[in-house]
Amino acid sequence: MGNFHRVVITGIGAVTPIGNNIEEYLLGLQKGANGVSNITLFDANLHPCKFAAEVKNLQLENYIEPKESKRWDRFSQFGVIAAKQAFDDSGLEINERNASRVGVIIGSGVGGLLTMETQAQTLSHKGPKRVSPFTVPMMIPNMASGLAAIALGAKGPSSSVSTACAAGSNAIGDSFRILQLGKADAMICGGAEASITPLGVAGFASAKALSFRNDSPHTASRPFDAERDGFVIGEGSGILILETLEHAKNRGAKIYAEIVGYGTTCDAHHITSPSPGGTGGAEAINLALEDASLEIDKVDYINAHGTSTSANDSNETSAIKSIFKDRSYLIPVSSTKSMTGHLLGGSGGIEAVACVLSLTHNFIPPTINYVNRDPDCDLDYVPNNARDAQIRVALSNSFGFGGHNVCLAFSKLT
Repeated sequence: MGNFHRVVITGIGAVTPIGNNIEEYLLGLQKGANGVSNITLFDANLHPCKFAAEVKNLQLENYIEPKESKRWDRFSQFGVIAAKQAFDDSGLEINERNASRVGVIIGSGVGGLLTMETQAQTLSHKGPKRVSPFTVPMMIPNMASGLAAIALGAKGPSSSVSTACAAGSNAIGDSFRILQLGKADAMICGGAEASITPLGVAGFASAKALSFRNDSPHTASRPFDAERDGFVIGEGSGILILETLEHAKNRGAKIYAEIVGYGTTCDAHHITSPSPGGTGGAEAINLALEDASLEIDKVDYINAHGTSTSANDSNETSAIKSIFKDRSYLIPVSSTKSMTGHLLGGSGGIEAVACVLSLTHNFIPPTINYVNRDPDCDLDYVPNNARDAQIRVALSNSFGFGGHNVCLAFSKLT
């Protein structure tokens, strides 16, 4: 590791389809909660897919002034709320002396899709003069980072990552690198997404990426199951507060876990399909292990990308087997997307939070809706019920359209 700084997690926040704060999210993961139901955000009657994993009963006014929230797209609302939760959880203070040493990177695959759709309709039906002056700042995918920085006063390295479904994990990994190099003392990072919109659902449905199990929405997200037929679109945000170990110790912060490895690659193969055998994902896992100086026998849990699509789940299984060989069958692998749906660019954020909760509460979240064994997916997917286990090291995989692959490695602090 040379002179690199060690990096720890001191705060976590989450807005998800199975809980709007960390306490609710933890309970949902432990109980195997199901966040999928019929779409209520718009009339989906004409859509071939009529269900999603929506965030429900979120009290915006507890976090954002009503006047302000109307000027923010839904994805930014989620990102700022999760960032505020994580920031409050961490006990971090930002003032004039340290503001430039605290940064923000929040990834989003799509950004303000709802704003784009509604304002395009306004343009079409009412003309250009009726388009909102807030259209562009509401729509651009970096605005969750920008608004979180404004809300918290963070003036350090700030950017956004847009690598489709790998965006949240890339944001965490890039923040990890900034801290390792000593370019900041703390980073607010993760992912946010709100793509349950008419265009978002129609687009993924036309691409044959979604499940069409309209007669049984609650069983539609079934990663690694032989009868999986596509993913369920979800929404929300997961945010971590990362700090250098020295900075966290100096201020007496509570420490959840350490982030020890980051691997990122590109398949350079196809716009939506993973490379055969999951070779790009396998290399990302290998790079994360090398970065963390971890042997394969040290990994106790893998939070899989596990989307519930045929190609992803079989290729991810192959990727894991190519790295861990015979030990693959001894490592619990679960997909929390079975509960939350697929948050696209937000998925890496809430799944990193799930790994941190696994490490601190010594349990493995389940893959719910797992009924039928697929011979191409033959690992231990922790079916249907959470499992008590001593977790020392957990990996989180995220793979995105465009061939983007990320693996993050988390460890108990030693």
